[in-house]
Amino acid sequence: MSALVHEKVWLDKTAYNDAERNYYESLSKGKIPSIGVGATSSLASEVAKARQHIKNSLECMDNVASLSGVPNTEINNKLNSLEKENSDLKKAVDDLRKLVISLQARVESLEASEPSVSKSAAPKAAAPAPAPAEDSDDGVDLFGSDDEEESAEAAKLREERLAAYNAKKSKKPVLIAKSNIILDVKPWDDETDMKAMEDAVRTISIDGLLWGAAKLVPLAFGIHKLQISCVVEDDKVSIDWLTEEIEKLEDFVQSVDIAAFNKV
Repeated sequence: MSALVHEKVWLDKTAYNDAERNYYESLSKGKIPSIGVGATSSLASEVAKARQHIKNSLECMDNVASLSGVPNTEINNKLNSLEKENSDLKKAVDDLRKLVISLQARVESLEASEPSVSKSAAPKAAAPAPAPAEDSDDGVDLFGSDDEEESAEAAKLREERLAAYNAKKSKKPVLIAKSNIILDVKPWDDETDMKAMEDAVRTISIDGLLWGAAKLVPLAFGIHKLQISCVVEDDKVSIDWLTEEIEKLEDFVQSVDIAAFNKV
């Protein structure tokens, strides 16, 4: 930057010197009287401009010189922080190096101690178990009768406990799956005897079927349907079988629909 300022000052001085030399040459040749007032003022203004340029350039050089002596605080702060981080990283690397060296030494010591431990443990593992003593006279186990009595007692106790468990389990009530069904039994016309139709439906009987309440529900044109409820055991009574049995009452029944079906 200072080089550019010096170059500008040199150019300004050169322009000023040229203008001043031309002015004095004109004076020495006596050409001033022949020049008009406008030309003379123009030359004077050029000289004034050159002087102003020189003055501005000198002031700029003074500012640059004053700034060059002031230290850059931001750059210095960054350099200081970088130096501190570098120092911290160097310390961390040294600590890690020491830790790795200590771990390596410990692993080597453990590897060196393993063969000696395995050699000392080998004879103990290879030592055979002592064989049971045998009676050379008749080969009869004198304590065999006691073991047989104990095993018989244990088997007897186990059977008693099993029998008690089965008895307790058999007394526990078994959950029977049941369903509550509401049937809509529709007659042929309004002349059908609804009371006789209900009695006929209730004559259907099977194990697991229990008839409930019944009522007449109006349909249209004076015709009523028989709405009757029942509870069935799912394992014993099929819904399809029950509706087929009711539809067999052809003198009364036109059709059968399931109005509601719920598990009990």
